[in-house]
Amino acid sequence: MRILYALLFMITFSGWSQTGKITGKVYFTNNENAYGASVQINGTKNFVVVDNDGQFEIKGLTYGSYNLEISSMEAKPKTVNVVVNRPSLLLNIQLEKATDPKALKEVKIQKKTFKKEIIDKGFAVNVIETEEAAKRNLQINDLLDRSGGVRVRQNGGLGSAVSYNINGMSGNAIRIFIDGVPIQTYGASFSLNSIPPALIERIEVFKGVVPAYLADDSLGGAINVVLKKGAKNSLNASVSYGSFNTVQSNVNATFRDKNGFTVKANAFQNYSDNDYEVWGRWVYNILPNGRYEYIRTKRFESMYRSYGGRLEAGFTNVDWADTFSISYNGSQDYNQIQHGQYMTKPYKGRYGENAANVFSLTYAKKDFLIKKLDFSAVAVYSHKKEFLSDTVKWNYNWNGEKAIGLYGEPILSTTGAQQGAATLNYRTANVFNTRVGLTYSINENHKVLANVMTHIFDQNELDRMKPELIRNFDVTRDLTKIVSSFGYEMSAFESRLRASLFVKNYDLDNTEIKPIIVNENGQNTIGSEVSSKNTNFTGYGIAGSYTLFPKVMAMFSAEKAIRLPTEDEVFGRPGENILGNTNLGPEQSNNFNAGFRFGPYEINHHKITFSGNGFLRNSKDKIVRQISIRLNEAVQATPFVNLGEAQSVGFETSLQYSYNNRLFGGINLSKFNSLYKDKYDSNGNILPYYNKQLPNEPYFTVNGNLQYNFRNVIQSKSELNLYYYCGYVAPFYTSWLEIDRTSAQFPQDLGLSYVFPNKQFTVSFDARNILDEQVYDNFAAQKPGRAFYLKINYNLNKF
Repeated sequence: MRILYALLFMITFSGWSQTGKITGKVYFTNNENAYGASVQINGTKNFVVVDNDGQFEIKGLTYGSYNLEISSMEAKPKTVNVVVNRPSLLLNIQLEKATDPKALKEVKIQKKTFKKEIIDKGFAVNVIETEEAAKRNLQINDLLDRSGGVRVRQNGGLGSAVSYNINGMSGNAIRIFIDGVPIQTYGASFSLNSIPPALIERIEVFKGVVPAYLADDSLGGAINVVLKKGAKNSLNASVSYGSFNTVQSNVNATFRDKNGFTVKANAFQNYSDNDYEVWGRWVYNILPNGRYEYIRTKRFESMYRSYGGRLEAGFTNVDWADTFSISYNGSQDYNQIQHGQYMTKPYKGRYGENAANVFSLTYAKKDFLIKKLDFSAVAVYSHKKEFLSDTVKWNYNWNGEKAIGLYGEPILSTTGAQQGAATLNYRTANVFNTRVGLTYSINENHKVLANVMTHIFDQNELDRMKPELIRNFDVTRDLTKIVSSFGYEMSAFESRLRASLFVKNYDLDNTEIKPIIVNENGQNTIGSEVSSKNTNFTGYGIAGSYTLFPKVMAMFSAEKAIRLPTEDEVFGRPGENILGNTNLGPEQSNNFNAGFRFGPYEINHHKITFSGNGFLRNSKDKIVRQISIRLNEAVQATPFVNLGEAQSVGFETSLQYSYNNRLFGGINLSKFNSLYKDKYDSNGNILPYYNKQLPNEPYFTVNGNLQYNFRNVIQSKSELNLYYYCGYVAPFYTSWLEIDRTSAQFPQDLGLSYVFPNKQFTVSFDARNILDEQVYDNFAAQKPGRAFYLKINYNLNKF
């Protein structure tokens, strides 16, 4: 922390010199904007890309003479000599379109994409681009689930709880971010699927080892959704309708004036009855005589709806800030809860509601105060509300009817409601999250950085079904987490060798005050029970890559990682059937990755990229959801516990192919063993689960996809894209019992999208799980079968 404060408040101004910027417009001889042209300062790596309006800007130039090189795939190269002797220099540059095809072939784009930049640092990472997904009825979780080494695990249909598995590490060991801000800050009503792909620049998936700029306790990996920062005027809207009465829509708009004032607004809506068919060994009715009747039926009370919006205003690309914005994000949802941890006991009348109001302030500036020092800060305040209703006292079967006993009478719940005692539970929480980062470039080959993330959580609870004595007691829960990271990045041997070293400090304080009834002299009085815990650990890591030959790279990364318990794991969450555990300790893991990357190799019109990665995860005090073997018990709610030692060893590979920018194909494979490694209990007895596969860990998955692009179909300048996707999930255990083993899953999808000639309208059709496979993840909770969706997308970029 002292180092960071020194960087923040003890910066010298002695190195300042007069600087200016070059702005301008690049266009062709027919006055058409030269979108995508590159403007580079000769002899340097300093360049920009011309935007849709033909505009460009290069800032931070010391007064002097420069040669600008302008290149475009559509024009002849051009050099312009300029002299920067004032704060701002305005240019208008006209390019001559090239007519000789040979000349076009000689033009090379020298820009290194962020995707390649981050891969070159040596981290085991997937960078998912969303341009194609925005045209289809795909959500972020669909894209993640098709990415190598990632398994998205969902407890049902739209709106159900989601967890993520990355190379054998799962649950909250995987941290989710939106522009570096933990997603839990935004509330349960706002999820990854609430963000339309059209708003996303890219999705970064780090496996095992997480870079310092994402300062958080990401033990098994991290998923960072990076929203588009572009400030061009645009309007995008889409609506889709499909099976199970599913309707999803969103609208997004951006406006920026000449002074840099920028306004962004977006809104989303989701609805689904989720009344898809379920069947199999976990779906049965218990007849009055006790016999199991296995049936195929529809979920009858599983509706989900959510809506929300975001409004952001500020300035972009101005002298005093690259980004300065104030935003508000609001969302609400309503979710009927169909069953507990397993599907053996259907619920009726149990539902939850969530709402969140989130305010944030963002500031980012390159060359902050002094040259080569970049500063970024984000502060987020969130007020969240949760409500859970469970008051229906009868048991129900999968026909949606009251369960009948031996003598023909309806069966009452043994606990008073569908899941435990009757409850009308209200929870309110205030969350404050900040992230501050500094990066200083010593020179082109050396860089240091510091980040501090603070997460403060304060929750109150009231249950109106509790006795009055307890209702009047104010249940409070507080959690404070601070993660500090410091890093160093370097490159050598003409950037063939690149390395990142970092150290992270983790600190957590949590306190819970709840009521207890005390009997004094035969009279009940209310007392308080206080539970508190402090945790502090330090971790460290390294990532590196070496380019052995052109387009052949070896990568290595390692980290001693710490994962702190989350507020839901510590304090519980009734709506997700999670009991609290204030004694839950942190999880530790030594993570290693070693891999390679070949390509992209281009032969005529063929392009191939191949990569592979081996990994090892040695975990201590692994945090897992407690697994029950009593599938029919009345209360299907469990806490998170520290399991002990576990080990995950495996590998993943990925192959990507394209032909003539028309045919695209890819396949990825991930296989690992996630084993329980505690051999003896406290009495020295050999544990029965030693060296066994951990339950609920799909350990062998394969994803494949094909896409073909037809041009000028029906209309000139139109595009028709055909898609095919298939996946394979090997059988896995859902409990410690070997009989609780799923069957293999092989879902397949088909889709098409048609882009109209004006590029403003896109119509897509998707057929999901076309063979109606039985698909499931956590505890064999079944997901939707065969489904069809139609989507219309409208995009306007010039107004």
